Amino acid sequence: MGRLFGTDGVRGVANADLTAEMALGLSVAAAHVLTDAGGAEGHRPVAVVGRDPRASGEFLEAAVVAGLASAGVDVLRVGVLPTPAVAHLTGSLGADLGVMLSASHNPMPDNGVKFFARGGHKLADELEDRIEAVYREHANGRPWDRPVGAGVGRVRDYDEGFDTYVAHLLAVLPHRLDGLKVVIDGAHGAAARVSPEAFARAGAEVITIGARPDGLNINHECGSTHLAGLRAAVVEHGADLGIAHDGDADRCLAVDAAGEEIDGDQILAVLALAMKEQGTLRNSTVVATVMSNLGFKLALEREGIRLIQAAVGDRYVLEELKRGGHSLGGEQSGHVIVLDHATTGDGTLTGLLLASRVAATRKPLAELAGVMRRLPQVLINVPEVDRSRVATSPRVADAVLDAERELGETGRVLLRPSGTEPLVRVMVEAAELEQARSVAERLADVVKAELG
Repeated sequence: MGRLFGTDGVRGVANADLTAEMALGLSVAAAHVLTDAGGAEGHRPVAVVGRDPRASGEFLEAAVVAGLASAGVDVLRVGVLPTPAVAHLTGSLGADLGVMLSASHNPMPDNGVKFFARGGHKLADELEDRIEAVYREHANGRPWDRPVGAGVGRVRDYDEGFDTYVAHLLAVLPHRLDGLKVVIDGAHGAAARVSPEAFARAGAEVITIGARPDGLNINHECGSTHLAGLRAAVVEHGADLGIAHDGDADRCLAVDAAGEEIDGDQILAVLALAMKEQGTLRNSTVVATVMSNLGFKLALEREGIRLIQAAVGDRYVLEELKRGGHSLGGEQSGHVIVLDHATTGDGTLTGLLLASRVAATRKPLAELAGVMRRLPQVLINVPEVDRSRVATSPRVADAVLDAERELGETGRVLLRPSGTEPLVRVMVEAAELEQARSVAERLADVVKAELG
């Protein structure tokens, strides 16, 4: 029996893998693990519940709310808001837990249940395992200890959540956006209202695309995984920059005035220099993942900034930030965590901070992002191989050593077994694209021959 929790909550096809019964049961289990429900006398636990606009979120929200209330938890239902907004409200309202219903950048049929602990923090593996154990125990027949009468949870809509979150974003913005024209792609998702509102209140002229969610169109040919529409809109409107979110708006990618993509590494580089200048880049350190471009590392080194590389996944970036007392980290995909202002990746905050830097310096985004040069990167997925033997195969190890000698200090090799599929990812960076492609193909052939 596989683990229910993945890298970011419990996720699957709504009403097939992720049913109303499962959402209800998980919520009751989370209430028992994360709160004093059924425990401390006189304490009434509180949960913040939000969702993205996908259609299945409507019935899943009802199931989650029912589960929490049946466990004696009072529920503040904040409606459609980004994941980082739910995290922020969980902390600012002193709630015992938060629940977000979203499958992030996944297609519309998928959905997910994501829990936050007190303070709005993502759960450690140990807490997820405890919730899953309690859920399975009761799913197998053990009855719940249910409150009755006045002990059941009360449910109310918390409409103030929208303005509270936007006010928080504006309060931490170092420079207003007056004079900037910005195109925002909301991915027909959770940020379709919030992000344009925040940018407009900060002074920007805002043009929106992907801002008409109907429950079925989330992430469909828009947002951070489909930048073509944003590129075209920025050029058409003569905008200074464009911002793209994913379905739950915990990530942000950008395009410059010419419509060229600015990825998560480049955004991190721009923010790192801004924070160093402002004295807020603690320990002169940035945390990223092993997938970050070598050009990013080289750019930080030139600026006297240290790079720590964590495993792939924003939760591992967050763990390293907390462990070392650092303030900035993120992923190439656009998950950026500014720990002084957010407990998780926040796409709207990231976009605002990036635009704020453009406004403050009066430099085009392309010039600011030019602090780093992305080295050509080639990624090949080698399927149907034994990923467990990547680290133990002598021939694979020799092939990697040969590749590293050929590339020298201007290139990099990474072989990474997939965490979810029977394949090995071969990634090569080099000064020239052809060299990166040649080396990657050669390594992929060795991996296939030795591990297939």
